[in-house]
Amino acid sequence: MKSLIKIMLILGLGFAATFVVMKGLGILTIEQISTWLNQASELAPHYLIGLVISLLLLDLLIAMPTLTIIILGGYFLGFYQGMLAGATGLMLAGIAGYGLSRWLGQPFVALIIRDQTKRDEMLSSFSHYGAVIILLSRAMPILPEVSACMAGLNKMPWLRFISIWSLSAIPYAAIAAYAGSMSSLQDPKPAILTAVGLSCFFWCAWYAFMRKNKAQIKPSEI
Repeated sequence: MKSLIKIMLILGLGFAATFVVMKGLGILTIEQISTWLNQASELAPHYLIGLVISLLLLDLLIAMPTLTIIILGGYFLGFYQGMLAGATGLMLAGIAGYGLSRWLGQPFVALIIRDQTKRDEMLSSFSHYGAVIILLSRAMPILPEVSACMAGLNKMPWLRFISIWSLSAIPYAAIAAYAGSMSSLQDPKPAILTAVGLSCFFWCAWYAFMRKNKAQIKPSEI
């Protein structure tokens, strides 16, 4: 479990570093993203759909406010197109993270964890906890991308990964897009309540998962 957490922390710090750099440079702020989506909404819908998908796919490289993007997508596009754009973007980001990590990530793991026994332990830990980690990864920013990369690094079977990722991404996109479609500048309450509700739900579920597992893991393994 220790090796699994170590790799996840390193990946998380890498994604977080991109967010800090972009924030410091004033690039890809929520205000800028909102402006782009607003401008794209004045064009044909497929431009806005493409922008939402592109921003969510970019989240694999640069930490993005995915929930805000999907809610805005639902606001500008309506529920069905907003959900389609949001779900497509999340699915593509997950697939890209899984694929790149599976095919190119082994040298990275070998560099960080030189002991083959510990690498085997990481694989065993992710085989045991990986599904739940992916399902609850929406609890915090960066964690979804980390979980997709970890699935690839640990060579989780493709069908198993895509099934679990779909269970995480598609309902999330649907709820966020619906909230956006029901909101307006005069009444942003549905979007606000949904953002708070989703965050609280995943945070509580993640806390319960970590607390349960901490009780099951030996102190020497933490």
